[in-house]
Amino acid sequence: MSDELENKPGYQAQSSETVNGHSGSAASDIDYVRPAEVSDQDLYHGHSFITKWVFCQDAKVIGVQYFLTAVFTGVVGLILSWLMRLQLGFPELAGFMTAEHYYQFVTMHGMIMVVYFLTALFLGGFGNYLIPLMVGARDMVFPYVNMISFWMFFVAVAVLMASFFVPGGPTGSGWTLYPPQAILEGTPGSGMGILLMLISLSLFVIGFTMGGLNYLITVLQARTRGMTLMRMPLTVWGIFTATVLAMLAFPALLVSSIMMTLDKVLETSFFMPTIIKAGEVLGYGGGSPILFQHLFWFFGHPEVYIVALPAFGIVSDLISVHSRKNIFGYRMMVWAIVGIGALSFFVWAHHMYVSGMNPWFGFFFATTTLIIAVPTAMKVYNWILTLWRGNIRINTVMLWCLGFIVTFVNGGITGIFLGNVSVDVPLSDTYFVVAHFHMVMGIAPLMVIMGAVYHWFPLVAGRILDEGLGKWHFWITFLGAYSIYFPMHYLGFIGVPRRYFEMYDSPYMTSGVGLNEFISLAAFIVGAAQFILIYNIIKTLKTGKLAGKNPWQANSLEWQTSTVPPEHGNFGEKLPVVHRWPYDFSVPGAKDDFIPQTVPPSEVIDTEVEKT
Repeated sequence: MSDELENKPGYQAQSSETVNGHSGSAASDIDYVRPAEVSDQDLYHGHSFITKWVFCQDAKVIGVQYFLTAVFTGVVGLILSWLMRLQLGFPELAGFMTAEHYYQFVTMHGMIMVVYFLTALFLGGFGNYLIPLMVGARDMVFPYVNMISFWMFFVAVAVLMASFFVPGGPTGSGWTLYPPQAILEGTPGSGMGILLMLISLSLFVIGFTMGGLNYLITVLQARTRGMTLMRMPLTVWGIFTATVLAMLAFPALLVSSIMMTLDKVLETSFFMPTIIKAGEVLGYGGGSPILFQHLFWFFGHPEVYIVALPAFGIVSDLISVHSRKNIFGYRMMVWAIVGIGALSFFVWAHHMYVSGMNPWFGFFFATTTLIIAVPTAMKVYNWILTLWRGNIRINTVMLWCLGFIVTFVNGGITGIFLGNVSVDVPLSDTYFVVAHFHMVMGIAPLMVIMGAVYHWFPLVAGRILDEGLGKWHFWITFLGAYSIYFPMHYLGFIGVPRRYFEMYDSPYMTSGVGLNEFISLAAFIVGAAQFILIYNIIKTLKTGKLAGKNPWQANSLEWQTSTVPPEHGNFGEKLPVVHRWPYDFSVPGAKDDFIPQTVPPSEVIDTEVEKT
C-alpha cells in the first residue's frame, strides 16, 4: 500500500484538518507519510563548560543566551527611561542631569529597546528556541554559524554599552540618528559616541544575517516528515516572515551606518549638505540628509513588523491553546502575516510627512498605510473569533494575550490618525507620537513576550511559574501602562512637544504639569513591577511546581520531546512524524480535548469523529 502511495504523483499526506475538519476514514492512506528526504543531522555535543556554554551549538542554549543578553539591555533601557521621566516629572530631584545627558538617554533608550531588546528577544530568543522544536528538527541547519551570530550580537551590545564610558558619552542625536546633527560638533556624543553606535549597528546586522539565514533554511529544508508549510504553527510563520523582512530591510541600515561612518571619519558628503558654521563654510557639500531618512525608515518601518509579526504568531498559538479551540481562519492568518510583511516595505515615508516631501508622495504613503490596516484588522478579528465560545482558561498567559489585543487595537487606531497627512502634520513631534509608538511597538509586544515566558517557561525549566505572582505582574503592568500612555495622547493634542528637556515655563504646559508628574509616577511603578517576573523565575527555579510533560495539553511538537527540558537533539533517536495541523482542540467525539500533531488519524478513527 505504501509503495502504491509513494508512486502516486502529487500525493500528499492528509490530516484531520483536510478531511472535512475531521479524522478521515481511509486510515491507511491518511497515516502514510513520505520518507525523509534529508538524512538525520549529525550534531556536536559539548562536554566541558566552555564547549557547552561558550562555544555551544545547541539552538536552545543560544536562544537562552540571546534572551538573557536582550533582557540585560532591556534593564539598561528601563533605567534610562526612569531617568528621563524623573527629569520630566520632577526636575528638582534630577539636578544631576544636564540637557546633554537627557538627549543621550533618549537616544540610547530608543535604540536599545527597538533593536537590542525587542528584535533580539523575538528573533534571537524565541526564534532559536522554538523553530527547530516546532518544525521537528534536531537543530538549526548551520549550528556553528548560529553560535557565531550570537557572539556577534554580544559584541554589538558590548560596543554599544562601551559608548557610555568614552569621552563625551553616547550619542544624543535621537534614536533615529538623523544627520547632519548626529555627527556635527555641538551634539552630545558627536565624537566616539556616534561612531560606536554605528559600529554596533553594523555588527548587529552582520550577526543577525547569519542567524536569519539559519532560520530560513531550517524552516524550508529541515522540517520533519509530514510537516508541510500549512501545518506549521503560526509562531513559526510569524518568525519566518519577520526574518525575510529583516534580511531585506537590515541592509539599508547597514549601508546607511557605513555611509555615515565615512561622513564622520573621512568627511565624505553622502548625507551632509553645504553647512555654514559661525560664518565659516565647512568641508561638506552635495549630500542629502533626506536620503538618510529614506534609508533609515526603509529599515525602520519593516522593523516595526519584524517585532510585530512574531508577536502575532505567538499570541495566535497562545490564544488557541488556552481557549481550547482551533485557530479561526488559519490560512487567512498565514496570508495576513505574509501580506503585512509585503506591504510593510511600501509605507516607510509616513514617518517623513514633515520632511518636505512632494505632496503626491504623502498621498501614496498615506494610502498604503491605510491599506496595511486591512490584513492587520483581519488578525484581530480572527483572534476574537478564536476566543468566541472557546473554553477559555483565565490564567496568566491568557490575561497577557487579552491585554495585548486591547493594547494593540488602541495603538493601531492612533496609527490611523498619524497615517493621514493632514492629521499627522500638527501631531508630529508631540507626545501623541510617543503614546502611539509605545502602545503599538512597546507595550503590546512586551505583553506577548510576558505571555510567551509564562507559557514556555515549563518547557525551558521544567517548572511552572507562580500564577498569583503572574497575575499581580499583569494587572500592575496593564493598568500602569494605560496610566502612562493614555494621558500622553491628551498632551499631544494640546501641543506638548516631545524630546524637550525642560518646558515648565512654556504655555504648552499650563494644563500638563500635574499630568506629567502622574505619568512619571506610573512609569516608576510599571518599571518596578517587571522585577516581579525576575523574582518569580528565581523562586520557581528553586521551589516551583514541576511541570511534567505538556502541562498545557498543547498539540505542537515542542511539547512532544523525549525529555523536558529537551536535550540537545530534541527528539531522541527518531524524529517525530506529523499527521495533522497543531490546532486540533475540542474535536467533537475525541476522547481528549487535544490531539497532538504526532497522533495519526487511525488512532482516533474509532471515535465519534468518524460518524460526524
